[in-house]
Amino acid sequence: TMNSCKGISARLVLVRRFVSTCTRQNTSTRVGIVGSGPAGFYTAHHLIKHNSNLHVDIFDRLPIPFGLVRYGVAPDHPDVKNVINQFSVLAESERCRFIGNVSLGKDITLAQLQPFYHALVLAYGADDDTFLRVPGEDLDGVLSARAFVGWYNGLPEHAHLNPDLSGDTAVIIGQGNVAIDVARMLLTPINILETTDICEHALEAFRKSSVRRVWLVGRRGPLQVAFTIKEFREMTKLPECLAVLDRADFEGVRELPADMPRPRKRLTELLVKTADAVGSEPATGSRKEWGLRFLRSPVAFLCDQQRRKVSGVKLEINKLEGDPLSARAVGTGHFETLDCSLALRSIGYKTKPVDKDVPFDLKGSIIPNLNGYVSTGKLTF
Repeated sequence: TMNSCKGISARLVLVRRFVSTCTRQNTSTRVGIVGSGPAGFYTAHHLIKHNSNLHVDIFDRLPIPFGLVRYGVAPDHPDVKNVINQFSVLAESERCRFIGNVSLGKDITLAQLQPFYHALVLAYGADDDTFLRVPGEDLDGVLSARAFVGWYNGLPEHAHLNPDLSGDTAVIIGQGNVAIDVARMLLTPINILETTDICEHALEAFRKSSVRRVWLVGRRGPLQVAFTIKEFREMTKLPECLAVLDRADFEGVRELPADMPRPRKRLTELLVKTADAVGSEPATGSRKEWGLRFLRSPVAFLCDQQRRKVSGVKLEINKLEGDPLSARAVGTGHFETLDCSLALRSIGYKTKPVDKDVPFDLKGSIIPNLNGYVSTGKLTF
């Protein structure tokens, strides 16, 4: 709209005036950092600590800083968020400024910023979804874990996500730490969630949630899971919640390779121990349950024709080929279905192009660089 265009133009004028006025007032080395998450703040901290005559400006598209620490860390992990205290001290320094509500490529470009800085650092991370590209992925009730995490952490763009938690089963595609976080949030007792800094709209939704079972689906096996032992152990200790693991899934991994890295070995041992301890006993009474489904790849999301929303996931059963630790999944042509009323895609994030002057590899979703340096002929950063 005309009003929004005027708003962007006015913001551009203000940003350029703000930057140019302040840079003319001193002759120190100046660095511009795009992105105010951990990468941006750790970079600023290192530069300021080791250069007494250096000033840093940190830009972000959001009006408040700290990125992934604020909007990506689970509410029940306050210890991880404590780094915000360190970042806040830095942001209050006379040699560091935060400039929020400014989008690179939209409100201002790198070419417009470059004259005011000796160096520019891109630290805005990966904030776009990776898609499965299977039928039914656009159904109501099929969400990205990224959006779901943003919803319960208060990210403005996902405040109105309104996930349907009225069914009893959720399926998460992926077996990484984000998938574990989402599963834990879905199953954590409400009295525990009430002690966290979870957003009020999400807390109210979880109070009314009917979800009692969560499946985490991975295309490979126990030796290839991407979550870490800390996150998995937390799941095993969830109050009033039962782990449902199939002992048969672990028969081939009980004899661990001698050269297996220690973290992977410890995680595998805990997986086996958990499977042996709880087996596949069904949840009873008020207990909830969660489980890992291995060697499964989603080929379609199924539709409840009456409600026009997801009703299940069709999975192809895989087999593994190659070295045990880096085996690849190969479809067998056999299929099964998992019923669910909520499906979450947790298969990683990707970077997207944001500025016409920044080269971008669409296939790899990366900015081509040489040891971190990017040169376009016009700009070097």
